[in-house]
Amino acid sequence: MLLAAGRGTRMGELTRELPKPMLPLHGRPMIEHIVRRLQEAGLREILIVVGYRRELIEDHFRAVFSGISFAVQEVVEGTASAVRLGRDFVGDEPFLLTFGDIICDASNYSGIAAERERNGAAAAIGVKYADDPWQGAAVYADEDGAVRKMIEKPPRGTSSTHWNSAGLYAFRPEIFDEIARAPKSPRGEYEITTAIEQLIEHGRPVRMFEMNGAWRDVGRPEDLDAADRIV
Repeated sequence: MLLAAGRGTRMGELTRELPKPMLPLHGRPMIEHIVRRLQEAGLREILIVVGYRRELIEDHFRAVFSGISFAVQEVVEGTASAVRLGRDFVGDEPFLLTFGDIICDASNYSGIAAERERNGAAAAIGVKYADDPWQGAAVYADEDGAVRKMIEKPPRGTSSTHWNSAGLYAFRPEIFDEIARAPKSPRGEYEITTAIEQLIEHGRPVRMFEMNGAWRDVGRPEDLDAADRIV
């Protein structure tokens, strides 16, 4: 599952006419680079959750790619509500989740899936080292990689971990049960972090996976040059 429903308001005028995942990197839309890397890793069925200016994403992929389907998030109210749209697509199979603005090496897709399966975990969370993970989700894990807790958008300077959620997850379909029970966060959204926290509270194993190679969360205009160099 690839989440690409938001406009990307932090991009300002760049996304007035384009959804952020369609911003060009090295001559192709950012989301196309992600899809090609997913396919390079062996994934053949991809669901893209679209919303803002969805016709631009749908038309682009229908003209060039096979094995891609779409779900529409009519009201953008958080990552968990977007993932919920993929319930029928997933069925009883494990799946990967990532975002239309996360650029990483293709080896991470197969790597995180193997990490989850090898440990029989309900979920695996891709992480990157950060001096302070206040802009993302702080991930607390034991030395063996077992995740103990996650905190979404912790106040600056309050985290005692350096692991930041990197926008890539591997799940068993039981995550949908937790999504159905998850309340809105203090930010007024249904967040996938809440569902993962519930897995941990219910004693389900969750693993940490350290991302390999170049990685970029393309959130602001100044991130585009760095992402262009990666692709």
